[in-house]
Amino acid sequence: MTIRSLVARALLPAAALLVSAADAPARWDATGAGNPLLPGYFADPSIVRDGGRWYVFATIDPWGGDTLGLWTSDNGRDWTFSQPNWPTKQAATSPTSGDSKVWAPSVVKAANGRWYMYVSVGSEIWVGSAPSPAGPWADANGGKPLVARDFAPAYHMIDAEAFIDSDGQAYLYWGSGLNWTNGHCFVVKLKPDMVTFDGVPRDVTPANYFEGPFMVKAGKRYALTYSDGNTTKDTYKVRYAIGDTPFGPFREAADSPILTTDASRDIISPGHHAVFRSGGQAYILYHRQALPWPRDGEEVLRQIAVDPLRIGTDGTLARVAPSHGGAVKGFAPARARGLRWQASGSGEGAYGAARAADDNYATLWRDGGEGAATLVADLGAVRAVTGSRLRPEYATRTYTVGIEASDDGLAWHTVVPTAARSGSPIALPHALRTRYLRLTTASGKDGYWEWSID
Repeated sequence: MTIRSLVARALLPAAALLVSAADAPARWDATGAGNPLLPGYFADPSIVRDGGRWYVFATIDPWGGDTLGLWTSDNGRDWTFSQPNWPTKQAATSPTSGDSKVWAPSVVKAANGRWYMYVSVGSEIWVGSAPSPAGPWADANGGKPLVARDFAPAYHMIDAEAFIDSDGQAYLYWGSGLNWTNGHCFVVKLKPDMVTFDGVPRDVTPANYFEGPFMVKAGKRYALTYSDGNTTKDTYKVRYAIGDTPFGPFREAADSPILTTDASRDIISPGHHAVFRSGGQAYILYHRQALPWPRDGEEVLRQIAVDPLRIGTDGTLARVAPSHGGAVKGFAPARARGLRWQASGSGEGAYGAARAADDNYATLWRDGGEGAATLVADLGAVRAVTGSRLRPEYATRTYTVGIEASDDGLAWHTVVPTAARSGSPIALPHALRTRYLRLTTASGKDGYWEWSID
């Protein structure tokens, strides 16, 4: 399938796009698709689990924000958005900092029981610490970068990733190229304080390396995984190289890359990943281009997905089959979708009204007009409802919304006054019995991934 046909298909009427749940893994626009995992545009994810709760830290698209995005979930399917108190662009700035925003977090728990975050701000690497992934976070290096921008001026000092070996020893990997070329990977052993370098950083760049290193222990061997290509195009991919020590030397595996673009299955530029385990199975968490794609003349927007990864004891990694189903053993099998309802309202094709009720974070409802827009939910009969949960297109923005109710679709009364609200989900309580609910949003340019009615 060509990219042109991919875009054409995205513009088909909504009714033609919705397919049965049995077909969900094959189509990006299927009802109930589990990938993307998160509702919004995020990249460069890091995932940890603590106290029965999952935490995903990520870059806010497009191209970072003044803070990171943080998604938390108790079941791995229903996620709530927040922003950590540290780092901020203002707080993590030095005399050598560049203009780039807050990018690419790596969060790990150290042998001393504290959590550490290594994060790129201004093309420099900063380190913070906290008693838990939930924070509060604070700078751990005296208000200065751990790796300054001028450490190796020919390369980008970003994408730091901490690795803690089975013996408890910690290492830090980092490095990217400039202008989408000549990336280099550096590594250094960390002292127990997780801040001080134990020795001199080494250049361990494997073949075809660009950025995003992530170390995976495979038996007695070490698989250095990394990204190659251009995340703004369709060339981004995940490769890996094998070494006998955390310092290598690393030899790119014969079956590398393991995760690549597959336009025929609507998977575009997967990369900058993390590897984790759940329910005894290894998984790869990564970003890929938001659909429909390409977005001619628009900002680069990425979304986060998860798929199984098979790791061999000899250091080899099996090729990943990227999906739209995203089933994860050890997670809840499905999201808390709420009551089923039929949609009516403005919006067409890839952005039609039904998109707000299809339980899919790759599709959204957007009217597209300049003025206010409405979306009607028909519950099929008078039902008891307790409230709504809205998943807006951008979790960091403010949306002006209100909700009305009606038993017959003709006479309406306000149940949620129109007001500015933010977050994801936006929780709107309205305990009543009704058949119809009508959502009003202040601008037809506003988008909503899902409207869940409980």
